[in-house]
Amino acid sequence: MQATGDSRKLLEEMNERSREVFRRVVEGYLQSGQPVGSRNLTRALSEKVSAATVRNVMQDLEYLGLLDSPHVSAGRVPTNLGLRLFVDSLLEVAPLDVQDRQKLDQTLGSNSRDIGSLLESIGGALSGVTQGASLVLSPKHEAAIRHIDFVSLGDDRALVVLVFTDGHVENRLFTPPRGLPPSAMREAANYLNSLAEGLSVAQLLARFREEIARNRREIDQIAATLIEQGLAVWDRDSAASDARLIVRGRANLLDDAAAAEDIERIRQLFDDLERKRDITEFLELTEQGEGVRIFIGAENRLFSLMGSTLVVSPYMNAERKVIGAVGVIGPTRLNYGRIVPIVDYTAQLVGRMLSDRRTEEL
Repeated sequence: MQATGDSRKLLEEMNERSREVFRRVVEGYLQSGQPVGSRNLTRALSEKVSAATVRNVMQDLEYLGLLDSPHVSAGRVPTNLGLRLFVDSLLEVAPLDVQDRQKLDQTLGSNSRDIGSLLESIGGALSGVTQGASLVLSPKHEAAIRHIDFVSLGDDRALVVLVFTDGHVENRLFTPPRGLPPSAMREAANYLNSLAEGLSVAQLLARFREEIARNRREIDQIAATLIEQGLAVWDRDSAASDARLIVRGRANLLDDAAAAEDIERIRQLFDDLERKRDITEFLELTEQGEGVRIFIGAENRLFSLMGSTLVVSPYMNAERKVIGAVGVIGPTRLNYGRIVPIVDYTAQLVGRMLSDRRTEEL
């Protein structure tokens, strides 16, 4: 990760000993989740110094706002500012573990043609590998319609199914008009398929309304009402269908909670995720540049879980356009060196999968 201006300024105020003490404290905390004391540090430092000297250095780092002492006689833990400095300047990213790569790659073995189902599988694999909560923002569906169909589920329920040229399949439940004859659904689907070539859902709905307004009625009134009600499901729900957030592994955060206040903060996070299904801000976080970005604590403006970290990366289509994002939420004491390459690889995997499927459809 590249150091910011603030990080570089803090590093310039630290000598080699201070940097090593700081790095050892952060690494020890990330590994154990516990405060790191001066006696343990004296055995790990490359320079042989006394515990008193190490304590003095830790106090200086605390004065800089990089370390904190949870209790009077306890060791030190990094602050959010300290974690930011570590991530920007001192983090050593490990190579992607072979087993982690294999678990992620296995999601591509699915026979499903539904992009949504594949992304859900990838989200589940990402959560399992990282033991955090995974987030996958599915791409906006700007592809044209390949086929449309209506399926009766009873007198008062029907399903409209859309297959897109990029392989994505979506369906919506709606209430069909009363007195619908058995042939009306087939007639409506055939009529729409004759209009749909090269059009998106919004364009198809506009084209249909235009045809009706011009009295070019090649379909009866009941079938026309069926089409209007079926396609209007997408029109009313366009925002939700344009950007859908897939969340997996919530239970992993609960397993990591150590106290009642932690559980309450995680409950707030779940509420945030439920309220923000159409979470375009999540994608906006990634659009300022390529690669993995890390948001620690209050830097994460999406969620109210203050003790959390969001590691997120965009994924791109074949034209190198950002179309979605993947990420992991976990405690601030994440193993950043391991999580960063996992998120980075998953984003590349999703982008490659979508590009390959698009190529197959052309």
